Amino acid sequence: MKAATQDDVCDVNCLHPEAVDLARTHQPDHACIEQAAAFLKLMADPTRIRILSALQATELCVCDLAAVVGISESAVSHQLRLLRTGRIVTYRKEGRVAYYRLLDHHVTTTLGNALDHARE
Repeated sequence: MKAATQDDVCDVNCLHPEAVDLARTHQPDHACIEQAAAFLKLMADPTRIRILSALQATELCVCDLAAVVGISESAVSHQLRLLRTGRIVTYRKEGRVAYYRLLDHHVTTTLGNALDHARE
């Protein structure tokens, strides 16, 4: 992160009560902020982003994800367990095979926005 410069800070110490009140009324409650931070922390890992990007294209089993991402099935399983617990992915069973997919459009949108931002 870039260090603050003289242009980044106010020249005078003043308070704008209306703006402060407006900003405070738009603050989510503490539990919501904690859950959002946990969600973003889970997504903030290069390996997990590669897994999520693969799942954005199609649902995949652990073996296929390991082949796409280039890590062991054990490592993929570990990451999927974290993502499942964090409500980022879900799965369905077909016989003995579990097929993973992104949980919902919030995950898809957040991942897409992050990748679009990185590409700009």
